[in-house]
Amino acid sequence: MSLYTDYLNEITARKEQDLNPKPIDDGDLVNELIAQIKDAGNEHREDSLKFFIYNTLPGTTSAAGEKAKFLKEIILGTSIVEEITPTYAYELLSHMKGGPSVDVLLDLALGDDAPTALQAADVLKTQVFLYEADTDRLAAAYSAGNAVAQDILESYAQAEFFTKLPDIDEEIKVVTYIAGEGDISTDLLSPGNQAHSRSDRELHGKCMMSEKAQAEIQALKIQHPDKRVMLIAEKGTMGVGSSRMSGVNNVALWTGQQASPYVPFVNIAPVVAGTNGISPIFLTTVSVTGGIGVDLKNWVKKVDEDGNAILNNDGNPILEQKYAVDTGTVLTIDTKNKALLDEDGKEQLADVSSAFTAQKIEFMKAGGSYAIVFGKKLQAFAAETLGIEAPLVFAPSKEISHEGQGLTAVEKIFNKNARGVSSNEDLHAGSDVRVKVNIVGSQDTTGLMTSQELEAMAATVISPSVDGAYQSGCHTASVWDSKAQANIPKLMSFMNKFGLITARDPKGEYHAMTDVIHKVLNDITVDDWAIIIGGDSHTRMSKGVAFGADSGTVALALATGEATMPIPESVKVTFKGTMKDHMDFRDVVHATQAQMLKQFGDNVFQGRIIEVHIGTLLADQAFTFTDWTAEMKAKASICISENDTLVGSLEIAKSRIQIMIDKGMENAAGTLQNLIDIADKRITEIKSGEKPALTPDDNAKYFAEVVVDLDEIDEPMIADPDVNNADVSKRYTHDTIRPMSYYGGDKHVDLGFVGSCMVHKGDMKIVAQMLKNIEKAQGKVEFNAPLVVAAPTYNIIDELKEEGDWDILQKYSGFEFDDLMPKSTARTEYENIMYLERPGCNLCMGNQEKAAKGDTVLATSTRLFQGRVVEDTADKKGESLLASTPVVVLSAILGRTPSMEEYKAAVEGINLTKFAPPVEKPAGARSVHF
Repeated sequence: MSLYTDYLNEITARKEQDLNPKPIDDGDLVNELIAQIKDAGNEHREDSLKFFIYNTLPGTTSAAGEKAKFLKEIILGTSIVEEITPTYAYELLSHMKGGPSVDVLLDLALGDDAPTALQAADVLKTQVFLYEADTDRLAAAYSAGNAVAQDILESYAQAEFFTKLPDIDEEIKVVTYIAGEGDISTDLLSPGNQAHSRSDRELHGKCMMSEKAQAEIQALKIQHPDKRVMLIAEKGTMGVGSSRMSGVNNVALWTGQQASPYVPFVNIAPVVAGTNGISPIFLTTVSVTGGIGVDLKNWVKKVDEDGNAILNNDGNPILEQKYAVDTGTVLTIDTKNKALLDEDGKEQLADVSSAFTAQKIEFMKAGGSYAIVFGKKLQAFAAETLGIEAPLVFAPSKEISHEGQGLTAVEKIFNKNARGVSSNEDLHAGSDVRVKVNIVGSQDTTGLMTSQELEAMAATVISPSVDGAYQSGCHTASVWDSKAQANIPKLMSFMNKFGLITARDPKGEYHAMTDVIHKVLNDITVDDWAIIIGGDSHTRMSKGVAFGADSGTVALALATGEATMPIPESVKVTFKGTMKDHMDFRDVVHATQAQMLKQFGDNVFQGRIIEVHIGTLLADQAFTFTDWTAEMKAKASICISENDTLVGSLEIAKSRIQIMIDKGMENAAGTLQNLIDIADKRITEIKSGEKPALTPDDNAKYFAEVVVDLDEIDEPMIADPDVNNADVSKRYTHDTIRPMSYYGGDKHVDLGFVGSCMVHKGDMKIVAQMLKNIEKAQGKVEFNAPLVVAAPTYNIIDELKEEGDWDILQKYSGFEFDDLMPKSTARTEYENIMYLERPGCNLCMGNQEKAAKGDTVLATSTRLFQGRVVEDTADKKGESLLASTPVVVLSAILGRTPSMEEYKAAVEGINLTKFAPPVEKPAGARSVHF
């Protein structure tokens, strides 16, 4: 059976799902199409032409390679296709992004046929996705006196690939669609349980919101053909929870514009908005596609005569509507004056200048941020090759420096890693710069999209300037089903070949490591001055500064070793008082959010860096705080660590990297050993005093300073989704933090979950010790609700086995994972037993395992969004409450939330995760886990 016949069968199957033919990435299939195109009498010739022209993926796919070769034959006249003239062949090449298409264009432009060379040169002048192999060819031809090469370089030096593009419209008409009230999670736009289909853009698009919402959006587009649909989070923030490139892709698929007529289902330029703007990491993803993110500010706090907020009976500010954006409202975006106007364009409703910075306008003009990043590099190369100064075409990097003002920790890191900066002055918050990226992480449910992005931008190997990169297997760890079996080996093979350390060896020579991506990145980050980019919102390390990012930004970091972003403002968080013996550090994390809101009224963390002065906690424990900052809506977090604590963290990181080497995960480039070498160098610098642990300057300026009073935290704290709050905008946020006593010791719990990235080795030891204590006191342990336990990494399990803790966990488990026989189907029902699950995300991800619908879940994880960990039933809303490990374990044993007396008795003598604020003499306050 031919590949083409297989493809026709696939088309038939997709029709039953109301789907179009899947885009082609297989070069062998394209060769069959070409053979049928050349055969004038072939019954499939017409369809083959359509598939070849409109349905073949660009970039470095094998399909693109075969397409480019055939188009070259047509241009040279060795193949004649009536429907594809040489001129049309050039147009098709111009839409193929790079890689094989640029190879062909360079062959033609630098060839001996003058008319052909000039035509090819004109097309090349529009291309920006050139790599060293391509630019080296141009430079060599120029050095040899090739006039066409000089002409191309002169065009690049002037950045004509950008300047000749049409400017963005001065006026954009939009029609509104309310996606929901309150914060809109990216799970609504791209549900986690549909992660397997993200690389199939048309199929994945069917999971956005609901069929009803999709139909309503389509109806708006038909009713308003000259307007763009603006998706809105009313009374909330758009895109909380993650960067979720697939979410932006889905919004663009339903509301955006097709990027190229020859590339199906790749849409760009969505318009999204929120009363409180767009979540920072999601906004970065919107910029990748050249989209628009609008801060509406259409609801404002009602104030009294003195300007103080008027509160309701619940103590929350009363909001009043400034202007309406109900579904179907027509508005005008004035891009020139950066204002949101009414339909007639007469009344200004909001200042939207933040959506139209010079850099963002460039992204919109170029169809996305990638083209700008590559374009700037291409211009710099051409100018250097020609020996001229590059003219100022792009908006200059925004360089803000305040004389006499010190630097925050994040400002120091950005200054160290800045590239292409014109000034020698220190850069402060608000500056917009290119920075070197040290560590990159790709996770498995977005990885296939990242590989597609790499292919689309014609990248074939990781940038040599990246210190280390990791491809995880954690988000699909729980269930090795048919979807995982189809996607994961292909992903691991691509990333391994590209140059990443991969969780699964494509050759099967080392054990599949499903370890949670953030935990691995936290270990391989061996420099507190590093910048980390990871394909997940919880990429928030306790060393360096890490930014959760979309799959495209991850691809860009892998390919170029760079990222471009503004230096964010920082909020300083310090601690005072004494942590009580019966409290766990997770309670301090929750209390930080609660005390911040009490101090300021508004979330001062949103969109900013949280600089947490936590110096006495090792990296594993400190990660609990930085990880949570994603839910605080912060852009990132930085830990200020004391010298000896940092050295201890780096020694632990070295030992874990060595284990990765011992397990066979090292690559040909020696990436893992190089990371150990970097760690050794950093340890030497710290111990010698040459370069102590990163600290801010005493005269650094902060947006706000939060002081957390540990004395106020006298009982466990629980983050509650508050699913029945009368104000829907207050549901499923992380701002409702309640003391355990609020629940009166009688809130029913259907399932407990200890796992995901919010736990460390100490948490697993807490579970074991609680079981030992209860066994000693009562003779046995009985669970009144299921308890699911998923360690973050295999290293932790190995260490627990060595130290004897795994034995007690095994004793009381009714299920223990088996890597030789992994689960092939997700669990739908749970017994009142303990489940020892495979290391990985498990319930927190929500794409494989879920709690039973309508359950009340108490979890250590991070996600309390609707439908993530648990879905609703017709009669009861599912709710996922978040708490510390001891609270979760005890609640599963009791089947309800405990009283304070029950809790204190259960944790007596247990080594909880403790924290003491740093003091002047660092040695005086170390973590008990040191």
